[in-house]
Amino acid sequence: MGRELFEKGLKVRKEVLGEEYVNKSIESATDFNKELQQLVTEYCWGEVWTREGLPRKTRSIINIAMLTALNRPHELRLHIKGALNNGVTEEEIKEVLLQTAIYCGVPAAIDSFRNAKEIIEEYKSGKEV
Repeated sequence: MGRELFEKGLKVRKEVLGEEYVNKSIESATDFNKELQQLVTEYCWGEVWTREGLPRKTRSIINIAMLTALNRPHELRLHIKGALNNGVTEEEIKEVLLQTAIYCGVPAAIDSFRNAKEIIEEYKSGKEV
């Protein structure tokens, strides 16, 4: 099942985050971190993101909120792009981040708004994010 789950996860991961980013992550893996790439691809993307219980759009919205709460700007930037790829609108992203200001704190939301604004502008311009 391992290889099948990896391939299933790789497909979803590329659809959400973009093929160029995912290929670069996989190809640049070293002996030190290749098991992490495999774990993330198989279980995060192959096992959880492929479940039918939530649509990808909802999963993206949840990720934006969680990554703001955890103060993980690098991952947030990736998942803002993924959210846009999954049909989350700019207005929905704004509302999620406003909600995080209340429950996660204003400083976390300010940073997330800043990152989201940059990614949305790049996405609209057609630049590779």
